[in-house]
Order: sequence, then structure tokens, then C-alpha cells
Amino acid sequence: MLILSSPSGAGKTTLTRMLLQMADIDLTLSVSVTTRPRRQSEVDGVHYHFLTQDRFRELRDAGELLEWAEVHGNFYGTPKGPVDALLRDGRDVLFDIDYQGTQQIRGRARDDVATIFILPPSMRELRARLERRAEDKPDVIARRLEAARNEITRWTLYDYVLVNDDLQRTLRDVVAILSAERLRRLRTEPAVAGFVAALAAEG
Repeated sequence: MLILSSPSGAGKTTLTRMLLQMADIDLTLSVSVTTRPRRQSEVDGVHYHFLTQDRFRELRDAGELLEWAEVHGNFYGTPKGPVDALLRDGRDVLFDIDYQGTQQIRGRARDDVATIFILPPSMRELRARLERRAEDKPDVIARRLEAARNEITRWTLYDYVLVNDDLQRTLRDVVAILSAERLRRLRTEPAVAGFVAALAAEG
């Protein structure tokens, strides 16, 4: 499970989209559920599954969410069933979630998670990105900036931290991290153990 987190506007969603468009990366996106209103640019079932608060609470209370959090007055969460099915099939799963959800998943499956936190180059640039997006009202942007000041202090909770001042370079760094994490001994041990046993048995 590869988790990308960042304050709103710092680039995690753009990086997620770029990763999924790379044919040789072979990642499957975990589509979150949320109670926030759908933006004009979003498609239900692609960007999020948009739910009522009552339906969200039903899933949460039934233990059907791998993680969940309340952000900006809205609920977000990850359905457990689809992720479990992907992992059983040997697929690597990409998550675009915040620090609260990240900590919940790490608590459940520490050895099967790699986490990356994306920082903006400056708060001024973060504001400019949110304003260029033109999808939120000024008061919402102000709340997102205030939340960002809190979120950026959580960087020490992550395995890797990247400053997104150059999108292509940040993408290359994420791909390099993914490649290295896939080669960690704890993830390759079953295959390598058999190979080493065969090597040792050679005359």
C-alpha cells in the first residue's frame, strides 16, 4: 500500500493521476468514500464515491472502512473490501488520503505500507494553486489554508517527505520510492528465499 498525503493543493491528487497514467507502474487506486459535495470536475465512482452522512456512518459503524476521518466538516474513508481483494490478488494499491487515515492504516498493517508526504514550496504558492483551481469559495480556501498549517507539522509521521516545487521531479522521486519499496527484503523474501536455497544447493 503506497500512501500519498499532502495539504489540499500541494499536489497529491495530480501526482496520483500521473502515476496511474504510467503504463509500467502497475498501481491500482483505492477510491475513497466521502460526504462532501461533488465538484463539477469530479465523477462519482472515479474520484470518490459520494455518500450521505447516514450511509457513511453505516459503513463506519459496521467496520467496513479501513480508515476514516473528518476533514473540513466532511467525512472521508476507505472501503475495506475492495482493498483487501486487491492485496489478496497481489496488487499494489495507491491511496490519496490525509494523515489521520494514514496513521490508521499504518496501525493495522505497518509492514505492508509505504507513506509519502508532499509539501508545497511555500504557503503563498499553495494559496495560488487553490485559487487557480477555482473550485472552492474564498471562505473554503481560507479554511483549507488554515488546515494546511496544521497538516504540514505532521511530516514526521511519514517514511518520505518531498517538496513539490517541480512536478516532474517530484513524480520521478515518487516512482523511485515505489521501486525501492517493492525491492525491500520483507517484500521479496518468499521469492528470494527459494532462489537462495537453490543457489546453495548448486554444486
